[in-house]
Amino acid sequence: MHCPVCKHKETKVVDSRVAQDGLSIRRRRECEKCQYRFSTTEEAEILDITVVKGDGTREAYSRDKLSKGVLRSLEKRSYTAEQFKKLIQQVEQDIQKKKKREMTSLQIGELVMRHLKKFDKVAYIRFASVYRQFEDVKTFQRELNNLTRRKGKTK
Repeated sequence: MHCPVCKHKETKVVDSRVAQDGLSIRRRRECEKCQYRFSTTEEAEILDITVVKGDGTREAYSRDKLSKGVLRSLEKRSYTAEQFKKLIQQVEQDIQKKKKREMTSLQIGELVMRHLKKFDKVAYIRFASVYRQFEDVKTFQRELNNLTRRKGKTK
């Protein structure tokens, strides 16, 4: 890890702690040249998963692509950076639990929708409308009715 101040290549870990979410490690580092102290976060990364798209093409899983799609659905909604990070981690945990080398974009989209439904109902509807390609108002209304009907049953 390079020092963010002097760009020296050698830094040492002064302290390590498991983050509150239990899914990452926060490390306190010190530059061996200028003694500047800074923190880094280390977390598990999904590796070697291929996403099979609707047209049959394949591409490597990308956390960035997942995050951008979810962020679009959350536009102008109230949430913290920490809540968003946890949401993405939960989706990725579900992907990892499948223990598959390949997943379809449909499977990943369904996982995202399941978590968004609990996280923010408006974001869920936004994501679902694009993801499931709602073609008319009736389809949109049907999904809203399903959502409100389920909400009424849980009360």
